[in-house]
Amino acid sequence: MNSDFEPPSFKWVFLVTCGGVATAIAIIFGMEQLSSNLKQSYSLTAIASVTPKSSVTPEPTQKSAIAANPLSKQEIQAIAKLDSESVKLVGQAVPLEQQSTSNPPYISPQVGQLTAEELATAKQAWRYFEKNWNEDTGLVNSADGFPAVTLWDQSAAIAALVSAKELDLVTEADFEKKMRKSLQTLAKLQLYKGELPNKVYNSKTLIPVNYGKLDKREEIGWSAIDIGRMAIWLKIIATKYPNLSEDANNVWKSWKVERLTKDGQMYGTSVNKGKESYNQEGRLGYENYAAYGLKLWGLDVAKALDVKSQVAFVDLYGQGVPYDKRDFQNSEANNYVLSEPFILDGIETGFQSLPKAYSDRLLAAQEERYKATKQLTAVTEDNLDRAPYFVYSTLFVNGNAWATITDTRETRNDLRFLSAKAAIGWYVLYNSDYTRKLFGFVRNNLKADLGWYNGFYETLGEPNKSLTANNNGVILESLLYKKVGQPLTVWAGISP
Repeated sequence: MNSDFEPPSFKWVFLVTCGGVATAIAIIFGMEQLSSNLKQSYSLTAIASVTPKSSVTPEPTQKSAIAANPLSKQEIQAIAKLDSESVKLVGQAVPLEQQSTSNPPYISPQVGQLTAEELATAKQAWRYFEKNWNEDTGLVNSADGFPAVTLWDQSAAIAALVSAKELDLVTEADFEKKMRKSLQTLAKLQLYKGELPNKVYNSKTLIPVNYGKLDKREEIGWSAIDIGRMAIWLKIIATKYPNLSEDANNVWKSWKVERLTKDGQMYGTSVNKGKESYNQEGRLGYENYAAYGLKLWGLDVAKALDVKSQVAFVDLYGQGVPYDKRDFQNSEANNYVLSEPFILDGIETGFQSLPKAYSDRLLAAQEERYKATKQLTAVTEDNLDRAPYFVYSTLFVNGNAWATITDTRETRNDLRFLSAKAAIGWYVLYNSDYTRKLFGFVRNNLKADLGWYNGFYETLGEPNKSLTANNNGVILESLLYKKVGQPLTVWAGISP
C-alpha cells in the first residue's frame, strides 16, 4: 500500500491515493480551471433546464425525490440512525447454488436501438473524450485538462472509443486511427523495470511519473488490477476488429505478464522510499473482475477468481450483501464493497467473474436504503471536486456500513454521493423502476459542458463537479451494452 502527498503547486492540486484498487487515482483539475468552473451556477433547476440540442425530442425523464437543498443537521442524523439500524453483521448468505460463475453469460432484458434520451446521454459522455484525447499519443487525460493517465483510465477510453464507433458517434476511419495510435503507444511504453506498465504516465510526453509530478520521470510500480481491466479490452479489440488484432496482441506481448500472478493470485508492486514491495492485490469485487481479464490471456488466477473462499455476508436494509473477510484489521487492506466492479463484470462478461446474485443483493440494498431514507443511492469510488479529492463511497468496508472513506480510512460521510456511472450502469443491467429513477436523476442534474459530472453529494445537495475519463467511459460502454443486448466480451466473440 502506497500513499504520498505533497503540498500543491500554485497551479495544480492533486492527491495521491493508491491501494491496489485501480481507480484510487485522485488526479484533480488545475486550480485555474477549477476556479473557472466553480464560478458557474449549478442549481438543480438550472441544470435540469439544460437539454441537448437534437433533431429528436428526448423522452420525458422521471423526476427524483432528492431535495435541491443541503440536508439539515437533523436530517443527516436521522439518515445516519437509519443506516446504523439497517445493519445485521451476520447476514443472509446467497445460496451456494447461486454463487456459481459458470452459468451462461447474463443477457440483458433490453436490446435494440437506444432511445433518443439514451443516445443524447452517450453523445454528451463522448464530449469528454473529444477534448481530452491526446492525438499525438493516443492516450486520454484521466481528469479534465490534466495530462496524466493510468491503465485503468486508458481502458475506459478504449471502451469509450469502441462505444462511440458502434453508436455512430465517430467515423470508421477516425475510430481506427485513434485506436491504432493508442495501441501502438501502449506497446512502446517505458515499463517499470522493463517489465510492466508503470501505474501512471504523462499522457502527452509518455514518461512514467508519480501521481501529479508530471515533469519528472519516476517508476512507482504496477497495478495488476489496472492491467486486468486493460486485458479485457485488449481481448475485445483483438477479437472484434481483425484489422486491429495484431496491434492489440503486440501490446500484451510487449509486457512480462508472468510477473502478474503467483500461486493463482494477482500481484502488484509499489515503491516506498526506493524500496519495492511485491504484494497480493485485490479484494472481492475488483479482484475477481480483473482476474477474469488475465484469465482470458491464459494466466493462472484460480484463487483470485474463487468467490467463495473469502466471502461473508452482512444484512443491509434486509439484504444479505457479500463482502471480503480480509479487511484492514486482519490484512492491512480495505475491503470496499461498492458498485463499479459488479457493474463492469455484468456489462463486460455477463457475470463470469462474480455471481449475478451478488450484484442483485448490492442493488437491492441500495434501493431499500432509498425507500427508508428517500435518498437515491448508487455508491462507488471516484474523484471529488474538493478535498480529499478521492473517496470510496461504500455499502460496507472494514466492518462499517454505508461508510465513505479515503484510502487511509478517514471517514467522510459528509461527501457521500450518488455516482453517475453507477446509476447508469445499474440502469442498463436491470431496467427497473428504481434504476430508471437513477438514470433520470443523472440526466436532470449532472450534465456538464464536457460530459457528465461524477455525481451528486447527498448531504450538500449539489453536484460533484469532477470530470473524469472513467466516469464518462463507463457511461458510454453501459449504453453500448444496452444497444447490443449482450455482455461485451460475448458480443465481441470471446468464449467465456
